[in-house]
Amino acid sequence: MRVLLHACCGPCLLEPFDALEEHEVEVFFANPNIAPAEEYAQRRDALKVHAESNGIAWSETEYEPSLWSEAVAGVEQDPGERCPRCFLLRMRLTAREAAAGGYDAFATTLTVSPYQDQDAIRAAARSAAEEAGVDYLELDVADRYQEATRRSRELGMYRQRYCGCEPSIAEAEETRRRLREERRDRSRYTTR
Repeated sequence: MRVLLHACCGPCLLEPFDALEEHEVEVFFANPNIAPAEEYAQRRDALKVHAESNGIAWSETEYEPSLWSEAVAGVEQDPGERCPRCFLLRMRLTAREAAAGGYDAFATTLTVSPYQDQDAIRAAARSAAEEAGVDYLELDVADRYQEATRRSRELGMYRQRYCGCEPSIAEAEETRRRLREERRDRSRYTTR
């Protein structure tokens, strides 16, 4: 089966790509959500280097951040609303590309991350598949996240510190700050 695999970044490509080894897979980088443009280029280039050094066919859409802005207009600061819309945008881009390219199905690397809303990803992908008239090949690879992390570090891949969109930069920093405080509080109680 020919599968178009949406990839959000190089590290998240590793395990989902391997999970599809029985298929003919081409990678598709479609992420207008990533900001700023320099971050987009770093993520794309990390994926490109890995793909090209391993003989993996890949392509990308034109970087159009305005597509993301339009898709999430009015809900930018609400991840519960923003993220499903972002998933739908990227899944629509991938499903349309898969249909136009005559692929049998499409899948996404987003399913490897335990930090993403897996139900929202599946719903977006199924909706996009129905709209485009192409099958969605659901990957259940979240249990491979730690291995993807280990491998990407071992390979020296660029690893991002936030999901991709501008609002997620501050959200990720707030999460890291909260976790640091929790560790500091726990260490205070264990040293007494």
